Amino acid sequence: MYALEKNLQANQPLDEDEKELVMRLPPLYEQDRERAIEQGIQQGQRAVVENLLRTRFGELDVELSAIVDSLLALPSEEFAALLLQLSGISREKLLARFQTEN
Repeated sequence: MYALEKNLQANQPLDEDEKELVMRLPPLYEQDRERAIEQGIQQGQRAVVENLLRTRFGELDVELSAIVDSLLALPSEEFAALLLQLSGISREKLLARFQTEN
């Protein structure tokens, strides 16, 4: 989108439709960029949670995989506290907490 915008700006003169298109591109580009950043953050958080669970409990089985979304949905303060306490929580206790919430 950025390259298209620059090409349109470089090819002078622009008619009204092209000018309107050039004006619409930056916000669309910014929305796509923000969406991509958010997706990257979410993927990174998921990878961290999955790696911590795998490190703590071994294989990431179906039951542990099923609670990853619930873990990620926690408010940030609760999420951080739970991750810090993960080494002291049993697998059964962790699963029970999220199975009763769902």
